[in-house]
Amino acid sequence: MSVLPAQVHAALAQLLQALSSSDNNTRSQAEEQLNTEWVAPRAGVLLMGLVEQIQDSAEPSTRSFAAVLFRRIATRTRKVPGTDESKELFLTLQEAEKIAIRQKLLQCLGSEILPHVRNKIGDAVAEIARQYSEDGQQWQELLAALFQASQSTNASQREGAFRIFATTPGIIEKQHEDTVLAAFTKGFEDEDVSVRLAAMEAFASFFRSINKKPREKYFALIPKILNILPPIKESGDAEQLTKALIALIDLAEVAPKMFRHLFHDLVQFSITVIQEKDLGDQARQNALELMATFADYTPIMCRKDPSYTSDMVTQCLSLMTDIGMDDDDATDWNASEDLDVEESDLNHVAGEQCMDRLANRLGGQTVLPPTFNWLPRMMTSSAWRDRHAALMAISAISEGCRELMIGELDKVLDLVVPALRDPHPRVRWAGCNALGQMSTDFAGTMQEKYHQTVLSNIIPVLDSAEPRVQSHAAAALVNFCEEAEKSILEPYLDDLLSHLLQLLRSPKRFVQEQALSTIATIADSAETAFGKYYDTLMPLLFSVLRQEQSKEYRLLRAKAMECATLIALAVGKERMGQDALTLVQLLGTIQQNITDADDPQSQYLLHCWGRMCRVLGQDFVPYLSGVMPPLLELASAKADIQLLDDEEQVAQVEQEEGWELVPLKGKVIGIKTTTLDDKHMAIELIVIYAQQLEAAFEPYVMEIMEKVALPGLAFFFHDPVRVASAKCVPALLHSYKKAHGERSPQLARLWEMTIDKVLEVLSAEPAIDTLAEMYQCFYESVEVIGKNCLTSTHMAAFIESAKSALEDYQTRVKARLEERQETEDGEEESEDTLFAIEDDQTLLSDMNKAFHTIFKNQGTSFLPEWSRLLPFYDAFITNPDPTQRQWALCIMDDVLEFCGEQSWNYYTHIMQPLIDGMRDDVPANRQAASYGVGIAGQKGGQPWSEFVAASIPTLFSVCQRPNARDDDHVFATENACASIAKILHYNASKVSNVQEVINHWIDTLPIVNDEEAAPYAYSFLAQLIDQQNPAVLSQAAKIFVFIAQALEAETLQGATATRMVAAAKGLVATAGIDANQVLSTLTPETQQTVRSYFG
Repeated sequence: MSVLPAQVHAALAQLLQALSSSDNNTRSQAEEQLNTEWVAPRAGVLLMGLVEQIQDSAEPSTRSFAAVLFRRIATRTRKVPGTDESKELFLTLQEAEKIAIRQKLLQCLGSEILPHVRNKIGDAVAEIARQYSEDGQQWQELLAALFQASQSTNASQREGAFRIFATTPGIIEKQHEDTVLAAFTKGFEDEDVSVRLAAMEAFASFFRSINKKPREKYFALIPKILNILPPIKESGDAEQLTKALIALIDLAEVAPKMFRHLFHDLVQFSITVIQEKDLGDQARQNALELMATFADYTPIMCRKDPSYTSDMVTQCLSLMTDIGMDDDDATDWNASEDLDVEESDLNHVAGEQCMDRLANRLGGQTVLPPTFNWLPRMMTSSAWRDRHAALMAISAISEGCRELMIGELDKVLDLVVPALRDPHPRVRWAGCNALGQMSTDFAGTMQEKYHQTVLSNIIPVLDSAEPRVQSHAAAALVNFCEEAEKSILEPYLDDLLSHLLQLLRSPKRFVQEQALSTIATIADSAETAFGKYYDTLMPLLFSVLRQEQSKEYRLLRAKAMECATLIALAVGKERMGQDALTLVQLLGTIQQNITDADDPQSQYLLHCWGRMCRVLGQDFVPYLSGVMPPLLELASAKADIQLLDDEEQVAQVEQEEGWELVPLKGKVIGIKTTTLDDKHMAIELIVIYAQQLEAAFEPYVMEIMEKVALPGLAFFFHDPVRVASAKCVPALLHSYKKAHGERSPQLARLWEMTIDKVLEVLSAEPAIDTLAEMYQCFYESVEVIGKNCLTSTHMAAFIESAKSALEDYQTRVKARLEERQETEDGEEESEDTLFAIEDDQTLLSDMNKAFHTIFKNQGTSFLPEWSRLLPFYDAFITNPDPTQRQWALCIMDDVLEFCGEQSWNYYTHIMQPLIDGMRDDVPANRQAASYGVGIAGQKGGQPWSEFVAASIPTLFSVCQRPNARDDDHVFATENACASIAKILHYNASKVSNVQEVINHWIDTLPIVNDEEAAPYAYSFLAQLIDQQNPAVLSQAAKIFVFIAQALEAETLQGATATRMVAAAKGLVATAGIDANQVLSTLTPETQQTVRSYFG
């Protein structure tokens, strides 16, 4: 029975009809009426009315639409009456209204007989359940209704119950495990396949929502879940099989090890699905994805399985041959000019992507044997698809198998290079692809050892009859050339450019565009060597830029701009002469004539202006007034965000490029990423202008700081925008400082508005890698402003942010340790964990630099705030984790360096860690501790004299380790050497046997790696020479060699080198050694360097 008057229902029925009208005007007016006459003044009546429409309407379409609209309205946000608190609309209703509506909604769910309508009602029920669950409230009668429905004799009712569980798993999270187990067990064994699948989806959703520990109680359900699959496969129902596999993928992502005992059976089943062509591509690819998910999340389980790797490699290669089935001679392929056609849903792409994942997660030792069991045979096959697949497999695995393949490149190239002469164009294309990918994945080795093999074979491919092959050969050259040194490319430049110039005359525009990109890359790598071709190329590019061209030529002109400006960077302003200004004027003309928002020239232009700024330097200033307005417009862009209420809107946005969809509380937020990418790029370019133009950029600084950079630090929609803004802030400060002076009131005002915002984001930034960038922004900004720029309030705020960051770091480390304890022996860290550890190490490093910069600029005034974190330093400096020990040691080094004798107040926190650190097996920690002892000797004064004297034997032991001169250990060794010198020079009052120490110290030289340590050690050595110390005179030849080695290594430079050379000349004269004879024992390079100093 209805609780609302008939006239309300009549009005609502009329409104629903208008809202579903095909006429835009009618629909818009109805939306307006919905918002003003219903939602705002009487939301409770509206929701009850919609439920009664669901209950009483004879039209299924009306019932369905009313359920959809109910869900949409219920999720809107408004303030709770009489408060400032905002909640979702349903939760803001009076308690009696909520009870009445939800009871009637459950009645609708129980009485609806049409499955598609019941599903819509179920979605509405799930939405209200979610709101209750997230608000910490219970909807008791719902759970009873759903458990009752899951036991119903009506299969559709049972399915509906599990669908709601899948959407809102929170409603069963707190139920007793036995009840949940029983419900799912019954669902998995249901006679109706749709119910079994709904139960699988619900279980996957539920399992993802619960914590790790309770999950183990549900592992026993896995056999029942897997038993659902074979009958579906046997029935040939690909759609149902796809649903089941997607649910398994969800489970494999969350807890792959619960499949351990049945993993081999699951592998064999999945392989049969991948092999079964009659099941269709989607189901086969989902089976492949399920197997690849296990590789992603538990590679050790995959490696241990006897058939997993060989079967997966075989199936991937098989899928990769599923290409060009209706185009055997590649006529259609070669005629196509759409090179960016979407192919991600095709079998051959799925196979390639899976091979890439297998290689990256399982590694070369596991993947290479079964792969190369097939590849030689496939490369000699008469079927072009086999040869194509083999080459694409090499492209796919080279990154993940790099360590093993890099030693076997000769053999790999023996397979790949002949493909460049294959009779089939798609095989030649794949050969180019493999060489391009290898040039990136084996960068350095490919260019240095195999340039002759690669370039002499790929350059002729530029003459191919097929434009797509020509273009891809040119694209592969981009990969090779961008990693090549100028000296490697120089001998090939004539041949490369003559071929690429021919491609510029191709009738195919995409070939011309690629040729321009390749020429630009070669110019960037060849640098000044490219000057030889300047007179040939630049007039051609100017000609393209001057031509009035239609829309289809806009990208070509954009590529010509890119090419011209990269050539400009390569050859420089002097070589360009007047052409530099001509090019800038051409760019200005093009910019003025851009009218369409989608014109690709706009984006290219922004980068081109940035390059020309670097080319022209201060001569670029007159053009800023034309360049900056469009750049500032992009940099100031707001986030384009849409709230998508229903599936139709989501589907529509999914069809458009440049959107990211984020699920949030039952809704979907659409964020236009193209706008944000442009904003990020614009801010990066502003950084270039500020750095290049310095004081001349001052007119723009205040506006950019206020409207772009500082707001950008808290632009939480897009991490890259925040990172670019963090780079921008110190660059703007530097520009202003150059214009107004270090102590100017103008800079002081800018700093005042900047520092508070920068400190604020140190506590607000949620992403670890971006937080590191914010600390970098802070310390670079402080470095720009200089001495005593921070108040005690600023330093207190910094310490608060550091405290929070360190607490969060400790929580993450603890969680990783707990997770590690649950892994099997031999199991590697997941990729995500390794990235997280790397992010944390970067964060600690940048925090360290921030502490260093504050101490450097504030000195002892930082100590009161700094000392608040002593419990953290103590915990870190004694931690088993070497990264934490190093972090704390470096901070103690800063206290010693910048606080002088006051550092002694903290000796109980510093002394023992330095002693332990010098004995640490981790070289970075020995280096930090050794440096700290030396700096205590240099800056610590009398209070530290006894400690540093007592530390000398330990410093000698650092230098005398068996591996002391190995690459990993040499910096610790050289720091210990320099520290002994510092103690002897600055603080030797408590050293009882100075001459004996000097005698031994000579043997800790030379210092040929650490440019910071060398000046201290060699200045002390020069002093000993000047004093004609017997230790020096008795080992004059050896000392001369140590000096020569440091000069050759360039650890001695400037005034220190000059002083050392003078001292060495004095040593030669005093000790009477034959310098030429000593030099003859050294390398020719060292001899030449030393003679250049000695004249």
